[in-house]
Order: sequence, then C-alpha cells, then structure tokens
Amino acid sequence: MSEFSSYKSLIVWQKSIELVSEIYMLTANFPKSEMYGLVSQMRRCSVSIPSNIAEGYRRLTTRQYRQFLQVSFASGGELETQIIIAKNKYV
Repeated sequence: MSEFSSYKSLIVWQKSIELVSEIYMLTANFPKSEMYGLVSQMRRCSVSIPSNIAEGYRRLTTRQYRQFLQVSFASGGELETQIIIAKNKYV
C-alpha cells in the first residue's frame, strides 16, 4: 500500500506517540477532581490519534486507511479543544 514498511516509520505516528507522552505528563499535574473528567478525556483522545493511524495503516484498502486518518485528525481537534478548556480553567 505504501512506500513505508510500517506505520512506525511514519513521522506523523512518531510525533503522535510523543504527543501522548506529553499529554500524560501534563495531566499528571491536574487536580484529582479531574481524574474522570478532563484527564481521562485528554488521555483517551491523545491515545486515539496514533492508534487510528496504526489501525488504518493495517487496513486492506486506501479508502479504509483514509477513513482512519480522518478519525485521527478529528481526535486531534477534540484534544485541541480540551487543551483550550484546561488552559482556561487552570492557567
């Protein structure tokens, strides 16, 4: 399907893995009251980004791959919104 041998060689996947680590470090400092709110949402959302890139890469058709990339992109918008909410609430 691609010139890349694995989704792990995709820069976007590598950067999204770094983003997950950053989100986990950032949310570790949130109040305990947010553990099941913003912390959970932001972590799940960030994990969704590289997960969908990887799952899409392993799909059988380019159409399916694009669909998973779109889901990953949408998760990025969701995460961006949650970061704005957190910034407004805690900074």
